[in-house]
Amino acid sequence: MSATPQKNRASRRVLAAAAGLATVGALVAAMPAGAQDRHGHGHGHGHGHGHHKPRTVDVQLLSFNDLHGNLEPPAGSAGTVTETQADGTTKAIPAGGVEYLASSLRTARKGHPYSITAAGGDMVGASPLLSGLFHDEPTIEALNKIDLDVTSVGNHEFDEGATELARLQNGGCHPVEGCYEKDKKFKGADFPYLAANVTSEKSGKPILKPYTVWKKNGVKIGFIGVTLEGTPNIVTANGVKGLKFHDEIETINKYAKELDRQGVKSIVALIHEGGAPASTSYNYDCDSSGAGDGISGPITDIAKGITPKVDALVTGHTHQAYVCTIPDPAGNPRMVTSASSFGKLYTDTTLTYDRRTKDIVRTSVKSAGAKNPKSANHVVSRDQPKANDMTALIARWNTLAAPISNKPQGYITADINGRGSTAPEKPLGDLIADAQLEGLAPADKGGAVVAFMNPGGIRADLVHKASGAEGDGVVTYGESFTVQPFTNMMNVVDLTGAQLVTALQQQVSGSNEASPKILQVSKGLTYTLDMTKTGAARVVTDTIKLNGEAIDPAKTYRVAMNEFLAGGGDGFAALGEGTNKLVGPSDLDVFNAYLAAHSTAAAPLAPPAADRITVIQ
Repeated sequence: MSATPQKNRASRRVLAAAAGLATVGALVAAMPAGAQDRHGHGHGHGHGHGHHKPRTVDVQLLSFNDLHGNLEPPAGSAGTVTETQADGTTKAIPAGGVEYLASSLRTARKGHPYSITAAGGDMVGASPLLSGLFHDEPTIEALNKIDLDVTSVGNHEFDEGATELARLQNGGCHPVEGCYEKDKKFKGADFPYLAANVTSEKSGKPILKPYTVWKKNGVKIGFIGVTLEGTPNIVTANGVKGLKFHDEIETINKYAKELDRQGVKSIVALIHEGGAPASTSYNYDCDSSGAGDGISGPITDIAKGITPKVDALVTGHTHQAYVCTIPDPAGNPRMVTSASSFGKLYTDTTLTYDRRTKDIVRTSVKSAGAKNPKSANHVVSRDQPKANDMTALIARWNTLAAPISNKPQGYITADINGRGSTAPEKPLGDLIADAQLEGLAPADKGGAVVAFMNPGGIRADLVHKASGAEGDGVVTYGESFTVQPFTNMMNVVDLTGAQLVTALQQQVSGSNEASPKILQVSKGLTYTLDMTKTGAARVVTDTIKLNGEAIDPAKTYRVAMNEFLAGGGDGFAALGEGTNKLVGPSDLDVFNAYLAAHSTAAAPLAPPAADRITVIQ
């Protein structure tokens, strides 16, 4: 797509809003056939003249979520989706990469004069080096070219704080690193980031727009964007400093009422919170047992509490794929969708807009398993042609990143799974925890005797056969950065044995009981996890040992962990109680140092056995 249509996009919308519907109709009628684009400038059916307008209009809503700056196809298991076959077996399909996402979306829009592209947050943050090294400017540029219309913020949009988020929206070069390309200033996002439930502590007002209204030829659809209320629990304290995060339901209902008063009756909520479907297959029929029966998790209660004024929910955060109907408070079916993560899927939803009522006809809602679905997830296949403009974008930024990205850090014998592992204890989790322990065990480095790693901080697998030219088994800086992209500083703190036991219990109780967060542990720490029990009882306390000895509740232990966990993140309040803190190097630095110390081309590192936590299912 050329630069000119994107550059003029915002001004076209302002013109349409200011000139009024009659002027828009005149513009449409005056333009030659085939000259109009999808942003409000004609569709070849003469709908600019009122007496020819049909009562209903099908509006295409294309959506995705949790891209996390994955411009290149994600590697290993993180780059596949599961598809259930006709015979009941499952198949892993390689998917994702913005070259293919752009092609998929552009192909999907063909033949749809009314088409909107929306996202459910976490477009940036925890990104691979190609985007993360440049503070995600490459991803924003790619989303502009894809013609994203709107997105909600997600928790990762706050990784670098509200000021940096504002820069991504409004443009300007990085305040510390400056401009990355000579004579080229970062322009910011062409699309609005919505943050309805995130307010400034000082002003009490949303830090970004709470909602936006998409308009075309008299059709109006409002979008309200929120992130999960619990964002402060999963982001570093500096990232959310000066901000308040409010209840998702109350916020959406408030702004839905405001939109309704403005005459906007069709509303979509973009919610960076999600659920867990009963199947991991993207083509699972979520409503096969009845509306709402195929999904669990936070989004179910949120969906049940959001006003019927909202017609569809685009969700995210859990990186799951689902297209479900969950009844609204009035008992009417309402679509709730999520498109996995990393650009591997997109959702295509048909919103039937009634010109007379200005509302969506929701009696026509059908889920993905229906004969003629109104909404379904589609694979971003790597078998289709790449989008040339995305290939050029990736090549340009790769050239800038290459001197850092391609530097070897270590060598491995086989894939070491992290993000792609479904086991509570992950081989890559053990490796990272061991690296943290070794780096911080010396007395002058903190004197750590054990290390903990949060599973959500492991963003990828270490893949033996990578897509680059460095050769099989080589771990480059770019690959290790993709595994640990946050550059969290390491902390070593004093914790009592009792606090250590409580922290292990917090993995499976309290806010983590429904969706356990199993800490990855360094060598020497062993225990049994009995998942047939409930809550804290799942941790069999008399099995907890460090280097073969039982944990002494009264003894003080030096514990290494990243600053996120040391701040009590992910529901680990006990870890936040540490004292006598020493701040060490970054998690990425200690990881790379460990790879260099323990592997060579002649003697590569093998995957850990992952035998520290015994799990009873």
